[in-house]
Amino acid sequence: MLKFLLGAAVGYVLGAKAGHERYEQLHRTYQRVADHPAVQGAAGVVRARVEEVVKGGTHDPGSNGSAR
Repeated sequence: MLKFLLGAAVGYVLGAKAGHERYEQLHRTYQRVADHPAVQGAAGVVRARVEEVVKGGTHDPGSNGSAR
């Protein structure tokens, strides 16, 4: 979702030729969102999960924690 918003912001700036002031405003907003503790926490969880999958972790895709 964050990448989509970033892409939309960049597209707006480049496509609308909004100027440097608008670019700076969008950049500040992006920085505030990216530096927010909740976003940092979510990014850490995603990063750990991706590393686990890439390294061939012991996760069983058929196991979702429910008893059968």
